[in-house]
Amino acid sequence: MEPAISVRGLRKSFGSTVVLDGLDLTVAEGTVYALLGPNGSGKTTTVDILSTLTPADAGEVRVAGHDVAQDPRAVRSAIAVTGQFTAVDNLLTGAENLRLVADLLHLGRREGHARAADLLERFDLVEAAGTSPSTYSGGMRRKLDLAMGLMGDPRVVFLDEPTTGLDPRSRRAVWDVVRGLVADGVTVLLTTQYLEEADQLADRIGVLDGGRLVAEGTAAELKRMVPGGSIRLQFADRRSLDAAVRVLRGATVDADALALEVPSDGGVRALKDVLARLDEAAVDVADLTVHQPDLDDVFLALTGRPTTDDPTHRKVTTP
Repeated sequence: MEPAISVRGLRKSFGSTVVLDGLDLTVAEGTVYALLGPNGSGKTTTVDILSTLTPADAGEVRVAGHDVAQDPRAVRSAIAVTGQFTAVDNLLTGAENLRLVADLLHLGRREGHARAADLLERFDLVEAAGTSPSTYSGGMRRKLDLAMGLMGDPRVVFLDEPTTGLDPRSRRAVWDVVRGLVADGVTVLLTTQYLEEADQLADRIGVLDGGRLVAEGTAAELKRMVPGGSIRLQFADRRSLDAAVRVLRGATVDADALALEVPSDGGVRALKDVLARLDEAAVDVADLTVHQPDLDDVFLALTGRPTTDDPTHRKVTTP
């Protein structure tokens, strides 16, 4: 099966500033791919090129089976794009915004009204359909913006930092929408600086820095790339703890808590190895927990910079 998005050797510069430097990227159909990166790393530029808004300097890009440079019209007919700022019209009602998009897409009147009604219900906007988006909350405006993008029944959806500025409740409402899209077979490319968002939604995550992917994998795979993981073992008594210390040399002892911290990548193989060694020595474990670095640790280790969730990090506009 051809991937929904295929990028090979993508390059883009603005003047003397190199933004994308040979980017390679593959996104499987019906999945969520999260592209992480510091401000200025090229996330928005990547979306602009994939959605035909900006031409590439070099490289091969295919979206929904179509070459972006050779057949941009076919690409545009297969995609939807939601940027960092909503594109709704406050002079129209929510329903009228959707019907306007239907007219722009040359949908028939009956089909346009039916699709608008379906999306309003799906996005829980029926009660607000007759009012201006100026009265909506941030989350409702974002959902209307997403609904407008889906009027054309796209196969691939680009979400460029879709929850920036939203409160946690509204952010989770957008997450539910994204999950619903994927359940219907839509492919989603998501750029974000909220690491929890990538952790919650993405099947695969790519970390973009210096115009290249510096790491790629599932959230669990990325976390295992960063040292600092451990297995915490809890014991019922001091005798069991002492026996475990003799078996697991190099572990950190917490005598007061009757616990050991064993350095580990958090993988299943490492966990099995620790438990097998204790079982062979007839040492019983009362409880255990696996601790892994989170995506913040991964991001910082790979890029050398914190995310902009850190209030001390100065925002720089992405080209």
